[in-house]
Amino acid sequence: MRAILSDIHGNLEALTAVLSDIADHSVSRIYCLGDVVGYGPNPIECLELALKWDLTLLGNHDSAVLVEPDGFCNSAEAAIFWTQSVLERDLRWDLWKFLEELPRSHQEGNDLFVHGSPHNPINEYVFPEDVYNQRKMERIFAKVNRCCYQGHTHVPGIFNDQMQFITPGEVGFTYKLDSRKTLVNVGSVGQPRDENWRACYVLVDGLDVTFRRVEYDVDATVRKIYDIAELHDFHGDRLREGR
Repeated sequence: MRAILSDIHGNLEALTAVLSDIADHSVSRIYCLGDVVGYGPNPIECLELALKWDLTLLGNHDSAVLVEPDGFCNSAEAAIFWTQSVLERDLRWDLWKFLEELPRSHQEGNDLFVHGSPHNPINEYVFPEDVYNQRKMERIFAKVNRCCYQGHTHVPGIFNDQMQFITPGEVGFTYKLDSRKTLVNVGSVGQPRDENWRACYVLVDGLDVTFRRVEYDVDATVRKIYDIAELHDFHGDRLREGR
């Protein structure tokens, strides 16, 4: 069984809770689809945990830490610069090297793993409303053999090649893969945006994809963000509402 998570964004409390939940299942491999850092107050601790996993991909926030951020809003950009300063202050060249060596995508049999989309692995968003953009979705599905696991939007759910988006709740939180090409958005560990504050990740056992929601001490993370002047309070406030 594999655990697949994404978009941790420096939220150590959420990540610790998810790893504790993973430990309660027969998980043999942990994959992360990127954005270990960004927004949150504990980038170093989250990166140190990521070092132990079987696969970690490069997300757009991870990439921005390595270079100058481009196309980010002011608050996200400020968090990137702060993360850079923390890594430099603590002389964590090992974590710089780890980020520099992260792959953009990973193919495993008929399964593809990306942060954003098969078409643009780091930066392209695939939102639920994109099912109405047939041209975009056809272009994306053309690059999928069977299943693609992705994050980036922080909104969990299933896209099939019949241009449908299925929320986890609509399938009782477990979806069985079939012959149709499928995109699985695994949601976000550290900053969910589906109006549910609980950390989200998936367990994959054969053809069964199970979405897990995990409670954590969100107030502890919010307080940490408030205490760091370079991190905007908004990134804490939104955690309580899952937005």
